[in-house]
Amino acid sequence: MSVPSGDPRARLAAPHTLSHSFEPLTPTAFLRRAARVHRDRLALVDGERRITYAELERRTLGLAGSLAARAEQGERVAVLATNSSVLLEAHYAVPFAGAVMVPLNHRLAVPELSYILEHSRATLLLCDEGLAARGEEVAAALGGGLEVVVEGEGYEQLVAAGEGFEPEPPQETGLLSLNYTSGTTGRPKGVMYHHRGAYLQALAMAWHARLEPGSRFLWTLPMFHCHGWCFTWAVTAAGGTHVCLRETQPKAIWAAIESESITHLNAAPTLLLSIAATAPSLVAHRATSEGVPPIRVATGGAPPTPTLLAELAELGIEVTHLYGLTETFGPVAICEWKPEWDALPGERRAALKARQGVGNLIAEPLRVLDAEDADVPADGETVGEVAVRGNDVMLGYYEDPEATNAALRGGLFHTGDLGVMHPDGYVELRDRAKDVIVSGGENVSSVELEAALASHPAVFEVAVVPAPHPRWGERPVAYVVLRPGQSAAAEDLNAHVRERLAGFKAPDAYEFRAELPKTATGKVRKFVLRDEAKALQLDQSPSC
Repeated sequence: MSVPSGDPRARLAAPHTLSHSFEPLTPTAFLRRAARVHRDRLALVDGERRITYAELERRTLGLAGSLAARAEQGERVAVLATNSSVLLEAHYAVPFAGAVMVPLNHRLAVPELSYILEHSRATLLLCDEGLAARGEEVAAALGGGLEVVVEGEGYEQLVAAGEGFEPEPPQETGLLSLNYTSGTTGRPKGVMYHHRGAYLQALAMAWHARLEPGSRFLWTLPMFHCHGWCFTWAVTAAGGTHVCLRETQPKAIWAAIESESITHLNAAPTLLLSIAATAPSLVAHRATSEGVPPIRVATGGAPPTPTLLAELAELGIEVTHLYGLTETFGPVAICEWKPEWDALPGERRAALKARQGVGNLIAEPLRVLDAEDADVPADGETVGEVAVRGNDVMLGYYEDPEATNAALRGGLFHTGDLGVMHPDGYVELRDRAKDVIVSGGENVSSVELEAALASHPAVFEVAVVPAPHPRWGERPVAYVVLRPGQSAAAEDLNAHVRERLAGFKAPDAYEFRAELPKTATGKVRKFVLRDEAKALQLDQSPSC
């Protein structure tokens, strides 16, 4: 039904024309509020540095003023930094200035960083002091056109020079940042984030993590990765304290947990494995002490095994399993826990918690689709591709319409992850599409096989990849890291798997390693292992 232009309903159909009832959504609004409501509350801890919310607002507006004076609207400002005050301040200063933020993975090599900076058309690079040499090296490799400002005197001059700046409201669906994918299967793609999505995603994360003004959030997850799953803004929305950790070693994490009274942190399962393995004796006392609240931890990037979840529970660490991608502002789904599950046996509780779950507070429901893009039955068995849509989905890939159209076909973002839909509406991943092992016409899930192996008491970490086989096409190979002081032979692990899974799913080979290759965000670089597995000479037939 059309609405006449003079009808009052026409104005209601376009709320952006009503100045009294519309304000563009942007995550920087959380700092403006926190500076009023929590002005004297501790906002940021970075080593010896302590900054209140009033001071954080003053500093970021000053930096924004300098950036706005030297850059055009929409200018790309890249940041090469660890989990430091520089990177956190940039999350507010860059959008305040009307610029576009390009957070960089500081573990990338110079050629990789150069590609991203050139592709994004960045003109300014902010660096923390520990990465100053790397920043200058990248600028030299680009041959000019990139200004580098390093934490210290030059950076503080920018903060001071722009004081008094007042930002203009952004377009809420305008470009906020370019977040580059890990590039494990080719050149990294620039994922375009919008202000609206970041604002809403931050609210969802604050809600699900149960953040509040007394929360003290330890930065173990890289801030550069999906803006730290948007917790760079979520913690501020709650008025909590950001505790920066520039080196995320397990001992440093435990030291910070005690010295800074940490209540929350996020980490990939690989880091949680190390945290659990290095827990000091005081943790057992803490976990059993009456009145001591649990440390709330969100994890994602790979399904945590039931074994890991059970170990962390014994340490007083309460884990929430999240699922998402760079293209979805980080976690689009959460394994939302139901109180009635508390009475279930421990193994069943851990299995439920390992599921990826349902759409988060602001997300649309997840779907699992077959080859014709129809929903699969919600039977917990039929495998399809996970697809999502909604406010926390990217605008697209920067200057890559072909990849954008392929990923966003039919009004949905197709994740490339394979999963099942359970009768209760919870999604459970079975594999990445590229990680399914097709052996003699049978599909073998690397995720399922990894979970079975991880339940062996001697196994610390495991990754399963396919290796070519002359008869069966592909067969699974397991790369295993054993726990310190533990031993297990291939025969032991094979027997363990066969007690839990069909015989044809058991790996044909076991490769024992001191560590697995990983990305900066803790994901196993399976493409490296796949390349290694191609050179293996497997037997003509697996023993089934």
